[in-house]
Amino acid sequence: MRPHARPHPQSPSEPRSRSRLRLLLLALGAFAMGTDSMVMAGILGLVARDLEVSVQEAGQMVTVFALSYALLAPVLATATARWPRRRLLLTALTVFTVANVLSAVTEDYPVLLATRVLAAAGAALYTPTANAVATTLVPPERRGRALATVLGGMTVATALGVPLGTYIGRTDWRLTMWLVAALGAAAFLGLALLLRDLPAPAAAPGLRARLAPLRDRRALGAASTTLVFLLAFNLVYIYLGTAMRPATGGDAGRLTVILLVAGVASVAGSWLGGRAVDRLGVRTVLLVGSTVVAAVYVALPWLSGSMPGALVYAAVAPLAGWAVSVALPHRLVSLDPPAAPLLISLNSSALYLGMAAAGGAGSLAITVLGTHWFPLASAALALVALVLSAVTTHRRPADRRPADRHPAGRQAASTAPSTTGVTDATGVTGTAGVTDSAGAR
Repeated sequence: MRPHARPHPQSPSEPRSRSRLRLLLLALGAFAMGTDSMVMAGILGLVARDLEVSVQEAGQMVTVFALSYALLAPVLATATARWPRRRLLLTALTVFTVANVLSAVTEDYPVLLATRVLAAAGAALYTPTANAVATTLVPPERRGRALATVLGGMTVATALGVPLGTYIGRTDWRLTMWLVAALGAAAFLGLALLLRDLPAPAAAPGLRARLAPLRDRRALGAASTTLVFLLAFNLVYIYLGTAMRPATGGDAGRLTVILLVAGVASVAGSWLGGRAVDRLGVRTVLLVGSTVVAAVYVALPWLSGSMPGALVYAAVAPLAGWAVSVALPHRLVSLDPPAAPLLISLNSSALYLGMAAAGGAGSLAITVLGTHWFPLASAALALVALVLSAVTTHRRPADRRPADRHPAGRQAASTAPSTTGVTDATGVTGTAGVTDSAGAR
């Protein structure tokens, strides 16, 4: 290398401290996106009172965000396939940050919904690109860890960003939007200064190729399981303040504690799910996890009567739910390993469609069953996901391989929970590891 030449981002000569800082900045952006998409559960009541709408109507902010992400992700990825990645990341963060500033200042509910569409467009541009860029900043043998760092921003958002945003916005929900905007702006400034000399983007599949998995009945069955399970899980999570009101008495501090415990349990579920998939196989994790989640939702009307009961829910349901979220993309990738990026894209779209449907389904469940009993709708949907898993998967002896034979599989499993939520057809996921540890076909 010439004395004054800048090292290529993929070169082992790139100082680890510099590449680590870049990865942390990418993770900061992912943290902002994750906080924005999930923190609404903690501030819906405040939004509803401030804008003079019902909690069910306020919950449609989550629906609009998730539906927009699911629909825009493949379209925007195709439209921007030839853009330089640095420009794409900075554009995405600009759109995302401006959207949250507009969310913070608007006084009109329809305008607030429009800003949620804009924020989703920024997230749909940013997250798959950040994953792809992460793999170019380190040598090949460290790519798995690079992905784990960036995708970890989404997981940390669940454990830290959501309770922090809920606490900050406990008196004024607009402060939460300003917090998310500040996180997006910080990521923009850091990446603008430090993320340069990225390689040109590789050739990306067209929209028709991205939709090809829809012609595979097995892939549709797996994606349907993802959609139904995420619908069940988010139906309660979006309206968690309503479900936990008997325990919290409407106190935002108590709700923050519940969200904090749920966030920690989510991280633990991610870790446990990755190892359980390696050792027990996808089918076992899907069946056991769905059963536990359904049981907790059946018990929730009684658990929510006190803080100890609410904390039992917060510890158990996310632990099992995020373990299932690890198994879902593993299952899809195992169907056709060469098409792994497209299949993970399909899983991501199904996940966000499930989140989108949860807003409306939760509103309907509250109207029909009431604020106390509506979690039973989630229990019924979790049982549907359980039946789908049982019918569309089967165990094969060859699938239960010792995890220690596949270190790449362990690494992929450890990042899979975030992948389900944010990875689209980028071609950056560790498909070999995912395939080796998949336990269903």
